[in-house]
Amino acid sequence: MIDLTNKVTLITGGSRGIGAACVKLFANANSRVALTYKKDQAFANRLIASLGSNKQIKAYAVDIECEEDIKSTVKKIITDFGKVDILVNNAGIWKYGKVDELPLEQWEETIRINLTGAFLFVREVIPYMKENKFGRIINISSTAGQRGEAFYSHYASSKGGMISFTKSLAAELAGNNINVNCVAPGWVETDMTSEVLSDKHYKTKVEKETPVGRVASPKDIAGPVLFLASELARHINGEILNVNGGSVLCG
Repeated sequence: MIDLTNKVTLITGGSRGIGAACVKLFANANSRVALTYKKDQAFANRLIASLGSNKQIKAYAVDIECEEDIKSTVKKIITDFGKVDILVNNAGIWKYGKVDELPLEQWEETIRINLTGAFLFVREVIPYMKENKFGRIINISSTAGQRGEAFYSHYASSKGGMISFTKSLAAELAGNNINVNCVAPGWVETDMTSEVLSDKHYKTKVEKETPVGRVASPKDIAGPVLFLASELARHINGEILNVNGGSVLCG
């Protein structure tokens, strides 16, 4: 039903987890896809190869903590693809830290990657979206950004900031036919959560606390992202779409 033919999608952190699942769904919906990665070139190459030679997909190494790297990467993508219609801000980190022991460096790293990196990608693609009078931006937040998360205050702060950033952009950019929305996942089976969820007792506890009785797969998150990028969602703007199996019930 969803067909993104003639659309170009940029997905940050697209070599693994939710990002890789997004790459697959968007490519199969006929979008041309640019994905970024930091170090996982082998993962990116395998992902591209798995989708077949008939898909136009290209991977770009980028340090999301570096403004100049992001600026030059977006310019390369525009050169290669001609435009960016859809931006999925997915790249992020999640590291444990007690607030009274949290080094400033870890706080700043989390904010730079999870929030400032998203801002920089938005800033760089917006002029092209405005020029084309079309854009869809989907930011990946988290339930932690809505309710907070003990021992991950830096992560929750970055994701709460992402939600406010989304709402601000939605109001600012709507007149340019640019819709901005957010997907807020709960627990998801990815490399980032594998160490925690490898504890079977803890995973069972998470499953019992989730009304649908399971932990999400990356594809469970990628589907709603694809929906928000499609014409089916053309009147949705500034929305925080919760994809958490009912574990956190908030508007």
